Amino acid sequence: MKRIATVILILFFANNVHAQLVPQGNYGFRLGLTAHPTFGWIKGDRVKGNGLGLGFSYGLMGDFNFAENYSFATGLTVTTINGKSTELDVMPYDESSPGKADAYDLKYRTQYLEVPLTLKLKTSKVGLLRWYGQFGLSNGIRLSARQDAARSPGGYITDGLNINSNTAIYRAGLIIGGGAEYDLDRNASFTAGLTLNNGFTDITTDRNRNVRNHYVSLNLGIFF
Repeated sequence: MKRIATVILILFFANNVHAQLVPQGNYGFRLGLTAHPTFGWIKGDRVKGNGLGLGFSYGLMGDFNFAENYSFATGLTVTTINGKSTELDVMPYDESSPGKADAYDLKYRTQYLEVPLTLKLKTSKVGLLRWYGQFGLSNGIRLSARQDAARSPGGYITDGLNINSNTAIYRAGLIIGGGAEYDLDRNASFTAGLTLNNGFTDITTDRNRNVRNHYVSLNLGIFF
C-alpha cells in the first residue's frame, strides 16, 4: 500500500509541475461552419477580363491547433466562382474561317468542391480577440460548369450552356488571407476575414488558350 501511495503522490506532483511548465492553450481540433460571398474574375492567355462575378461558398472548416499560435487549417466547401471575359476562337462556338479570329463575350459559372490546405498563424489574445494570417494551397474538384456566350459585339449565342466536357476537373490556387477571431463563449468563436484565391491552373481543356479564374472571399464562420 505504501508503494502504491508513493506512486500516486509522485504522479500527482509530476502532473502539477507539467501543468505549470507547459503553456495551456486550446490545442487539438476545432470544427466550424462557414458561409460567405466570393467575387471572381477571369484572366489568361488570349483572354481579356471583363468584370467581376458574384458567387457563394459554404461548408465546413477545421483547425488543427498544434501550438499556441499555429494551426493547420483545412475545410470542405462548395464554392461557386463566377467571372466574365472576352476571348478569341472559343470552342464550341467558334465558326470563323481560317485566318479570321472571332471574339466572344463569356460568363463562366463554375462550382467546385474545395479542400484548402493552409497554415494559420495567430496572435496572442487581446481580451476576446485575436488576429491571424493564412497561407497555403487550394484544391478544387469541379462539380459543374456553365457558360453564357455572345459574339462580340452584340451577337447572342446561348445562356447556361453545360461546358463540363470543356472544363478541367481539377483546379489549384494559392491562398493568401487574414482576419480576426472573436470568442463568443468558452467553446465558440466567430471568425471574419478576407482571402485571395489566385488560381494557377487552366480551367479549360482547350490547348489553344489558357484560362484561369480567381476570387476574393469575405470569410465568415463560427467555430464550435
